[in-house]
Amino acid sequence: MNIKQRRRVFHSDKWFNALVNTCLVIVLIIILYPLLYIVSASVSDPIAVSSGEMLLFPRGFTLEGYKTIFQNEYLWRGYANTIFYTLLGTSINLFVTIPAGYALSKPHFVGRGFFTNLMLVTMFISGGLIPSYLLVTRMGLGNTVWALVLPNAASVYNIIVTKTFFQTSIPDEIEEAAMMDGASYLTRFFTIILPLSKPIIAVMALFYGVGHWNSYFNALLYISDRDKYPLQMVLREILVLQDLSSNPTMQMTGEMAEFLYSQQQLGQVIKYGVMIVATLPLIMVYPFLQKYFVKGVMLGSVKG
Repeated sequence: MNIKQRRRVFHSDKWFNALVNTCLVIVLIIILYPLLYIVSASVSDPIAVSSGEMLLFPRGFTLEGYKTIFQNEYLWRGYANTIFYTLLGTSINLFVTIPAGYALSKPHFVGRGFFTNLMLVTMFISGGLIPSYLLVTRMGLGNTVWALVLPNAASVYNIIVTKTFFQTSIPDEIEEAAMMDGASYLTRFFTIILPLSKPIIAVMALFYGVGHWNSYFNALLYISDRDKYPLQMVLREILVLQDLSSNPTMQMTGEMAEFLYSQQQLGQVIKYGVMIVATLPLIMVYPFLQKYFVKGVMLGSVKG
């Protein structure tokens, strides 16, 4: 390659890198703007938010929205309940998913194809909402924590990802060497497989944990005791009550109408504050799992 060709390649690479960097900057702005807007709106003057005066940075700094949210006596209880539900549910999910994926990854497992196909069917056909509700309630799980964690004890998709990880990332020679030394299946699983499976365990824990943290529909169906409400149900209740208080069904005048108008404006700020309150714990946890998350997704999804 002569000097002219090298210069041409260099300039083409330079323009290509500039184009890629420009696209990345645009994508970054598109992603960051809604996040910055939500944070700014949650601490801005309600009137500035509802009128559109606040575009990016806070206008009329105030914490009234957060004050209203944290004054709810069930908020902290909902936090505690959600943390408990998330830890318990994720533990059950991992207890089911990791061994299932490991077993299905072994070619000599008897009934491997049958069980795999049987699970795949559930990804396309489900019993439906009413049969699921009848099953959970008739088993006596209604208004208990088990109604939130047992019906979703495993995800077929996550089991398949875990199975693929074991097939592509852990050499069979390691287990064969341990088997030659007399290690049993359980010994090999707990002393060799699990220590080498930290990436996929972190990925599954993050997937399941986010699902449990954001879940509210099962609690809406099965939980009737407000002391057992998860955080998402408490936040939903705050928003619903705020909407009801800011939308009267009859006309009012004077101070009452002014108060209701201010509550309606405050409701806009509360909505953004609720988003921050609900997502902040996950944002704080994710950086500690990011290393395993990226590695686990790449290793577990390259080959089928």
